[in-house]
Formats: sequence, C-alpha cells, structure tokens
Amino acid sequence: MRGTILTLGGGGFSMPDVHGRDFSPLDAELGRLSGKERPKVCFIGTASGDADSYHDKFLAAYADRAEARVLSLFNKAPEGHELPIDDLEQLLDQDIVYVGGGSTANLLAVWRLHGLPALLEKAAAGGTILAGISAGANCWYEASSTDSFGPTAPLPDGLGFLPGSFCPHYLGEADRRETYVRFVGSGALPAGYAADDGVALLWRDGELVEVLSERPDGVAYAVGPDGETPLEVRVLG
Repeated sequence: MRGTILTLGGGGFSMPDVHGRDFSPLDAELGRLSGKERPKVCFIGTASGDADSYHDKFLAAYADRAEARVLSLFNKAPEGHELPIDDLEQLLDQDIVYVGGGSTANLLAVWRLHGLPALLEKAAAGGTILAGISAGANCWYEASSTDSFGPTAPLPDGLGFLPGSFCPHYLGEADRRETYVRFVGSGALPAGYAADDGVALLWRDGELVEVLSERPDGVAYAVGPDGETPLEVRVLG
C-alpha cells in the first residue's frame, strides 16, 4: 500500500516516561514526520473499548501540540474533541491517525463493521500518517501475536497494510519473545518483526525505512523460521 505507517511496540504517550520527559520522543518524531508545526491528530481507542483514561492521556500529551481529536466508535469521545462517528470521511483530512492499544481482535472486528479499513487505506494514500501502539501497531500487519484471547496467541487476520507479522512488547512482557519465535518457527505466523517497548518501525509504501527508539537500550528484530536478526536502531534525543 502507499503511505507512511509508524508501528510502536509500546511506549509513546500511553506509557510513563522513566526519563521524566514531558513528551515522548517517538511522539515528537511523529509530529516531525507530518511536516506540520501543529498537525491534525486523531486518536482512535477502539482496542481499549474507548477507555476514558486513554482519551485523557492522549489529550494531555497532544492538546497543546496539535489539533487533537478523538474518534470513538463507542460514542465516548471527550466533549469538544469529537470526530463525528456519522462523518468518518473527516479522517481523510487528518495529518496523523494514532491508534491505541488493547484487544487487536476486537479492534479489527469493530473497524470492519464500520468500514474503517478502506477509509484508512485511502487516507494513507492521500498523505495521512498512520500510527499505533501495541494492538494499534498489530492491526496494520497481515498477522500478529496478541493476548486478545487470554494467553498469547497467533492472529493471522490483520489488515495487511504491512507485510508479515508483528509482535509488540517483545522484552517487556514475559512470554512475548518465546511465543512469537515459536509461532513463526511453526508456521502459525508468517515471518515478521518484533519491537520492544519504546521502539517503533517506520514504513513507507510497504517498505521498512528505519527503526527508532526513545530508549538507549531499545531493540527490534526481524524474526523468521530460523530465528531472530537484530535490526539497526536509531536512538532519538
């Protein structure tokens, strides 16, 4: 597909910054990628059931830095920041669409019911940057490793905007690494990519361009049937 996608293994505004910074370097880089001093950014929290706390974190991080809006498919958007659910075409006018974490499986089901995948593909082709954390990163790939069903399991049912599979929280959660390597090795998932918390993969037109980290020790891997290959990582200031 055409367009730019940033997939975060974790981190960004949704996770506390251990270095005490008031704004995530990955979020700052996302803003720079838009080329706008005050970009239009729409947050979609479907994977969390549009949790109020997630909306609050997004607005606390972005309200002073962007034209911040929230698309709630559960009709729970904060007053004054709503992107109307009955006018989803407004997504095409956004500089960035930022997707939160939670249940990948639930996100995919609800989005398909509302016709979001085709609309987001059109937005990306028109220049809107797509981004997401955890489940919000999983969804763009052909397949992913997810805890949507309880224990970590393969989900070969992504949108397919990006090739292969993805695993977030690679070193941040106890069983992520072991299970993902096993899923790929057995063929339950296609070969793909794994990113630790605070690490993001930047894609343009379906090609991996760069790996970015807001942590000095952040790691990412290409994972195939024969195991892991470390990827070169650029640490953000």
